[in-house]
Amino acid sequence: MTPVHEPVRTFDDALAALAAGFPADADAAAGHYRCLAHLLRPDAAPPGRRGEAAAAFARLTRAWRSRSADLPVLNSPRRAYVLGPALATGDLATLRGAHYEQDGEHREAVLKIPLRPRDNDLMAHEAAVLTRLDTVGEPRHRAYAPILLESFRDRAADGAERVINALEPLTGFHTLAEVAAVHPDGLDPRDAAWMWRRLLAGLGWVHRAGLVHGAVLPEHVLIQPPSHGLVLVDWCYATAIGTHLPVLVDRHRDRYPQEALERSPATPATDIHLASSCVRELMGHQTPAPLRAFLRGCLLPAPEARPRDAWLLLAELDEILERLYGPRTFRPFGMPTAPTV
Repeated sequence: MTPVHEPVRTFDDALAALAAGFPADADAAAGHYRCLAHLLRPDAAPPGRRGEAAAAFARLTRAWRSRSADLPVLNSPRRAYVLGPALATGDLATLRGAHYEQDGEHREAVLKIPLRPRDNDLMAHEAAVLTRLDTVGEPRHRAYAPILLESFRDRAADGAERVINALEPLTGFHTLAEVAAVHPDGLDPRDAAWMWRRLLAGLGWVHRAGLVHGAVLPEHVLIQPPSHGLVLVDWCYATAIGTHLPVLVDRHRDRYPQEALERSPATPATDIHLASSCVRELMGHQTPAPLRAFLRGCLLPAPEARPRDAWLLLAELDEILERLYGPRTFRPFGMPTAPTV
């Protein structure tokens, strides 16, 4: 088929691109498919065009099945994942887009594939943590972490065995690192406030499940601007409250509180310190004095001097925010960069 080079941003763009076909390069084709699938979903169709979207989506599915017949596949005991492009590479793993068929439906996934076999135990650990959040954490807060589809073992071409975690995709999210990059002079504290509030609510849920996230770093906190949603990712570093963190992210060693560096037991105060470091960096010099003082208390060196209850801390933050800005109102927030998945 003929490669498509024009930007695809709207429903009508997607219709035109569908007629033109997929790029020849396998990774580009997979990324192009994901873009079209997002724009042509019937539930996202422009008013009055749902039927047209349904027909176009069906054509897209048929065309992609034909195009993907020669793409690499990873087989788990439950599914055959057709691999798409690499989405990101972190300290421990590469994230790759994928799709699979289930119950006659075409579905998307993200595969987290370790860079080194020695990190298989961390992939298995992450799967166990996400399973615990599913079974022990309060269901009403489940959206604060990715959904694990399954964890399985695969043998690579070089004979090395890998533990791979299949996750539901996250669409339209940005990391706090990306937010900070496009706001180099600091974020308006009223915008940072909803991110801070969501982060504390998510951490409260994690801590009630008996866990410490252990790596609340800018690239591990994802926000969805339109809905003011937030997700904590990369659970390889999590641990039970009262145990030491399994591993630190070396390039962020200066962010960790003293108990993490000393390999002392991690507590909710550990996550609160890391989260507060993210927020302080996000607001920069725009931080009002009452919020600076609040952050200082969350960043005290001794863990026993820091707050340890994220939900109680959220209530205290709300009181300060109301004194500063009045009753809470929804503030639209946009990002100029492309979303991460």
